Amino acid sequence: MKGIRQYRIKELVTNQVIETQEELVEALRETGLQVTQATVSRDMKELMLIKIPVGDGRYKYSLPQDQQRHNPINKLKRALLDHFVHIDYTDNLVVMKCSPGTANAIGALIDNMEWTEVMGTICGDDTILIICRNKEMSSDLVEKLLELLN
Repeated sequence: MKGIRQYRIKELVTNQVIETQEELVEALRETGLQVTQATVSRDMKELMLIKIPVGDGRYKYSLPQDQQRHNPINKLKRALLDHFVHIDYTDNLVVMKCSPGTANAIGALIDNMEWTEVMGTICGDDTILIICRNKEMSSDLVEKLLELLN
């Protein structure tokens, strides 16, 4: 039951603007789940729900990974400042070297940026291959990533 309830909570906060705990309790009841305020409160803590702005002065509950989507550039900048080693490119391929064990995390952050020049990344332990749409875009991407280090 707990698994189903928490799955529904994730669905609701992802697909709706839920501003209060009471709204979440009501939304869960509308899906057919019998819940109490205390149970929902515990679930919210376990899921580590946070509040993020919705743009008009209001806030809504969100999952922690949604926070990355709302401020991904700061996470990428921090990761680059901490782990960047070297970057180079040829044609539409960019190769970035970083600290051992960090390439997958940085590659995921780059993918989450949804930059039009990036088709995707392939990551090893300390190397990220970034595939760009063309040579010009790879040059632009290298500049953009280096600017984050300043």
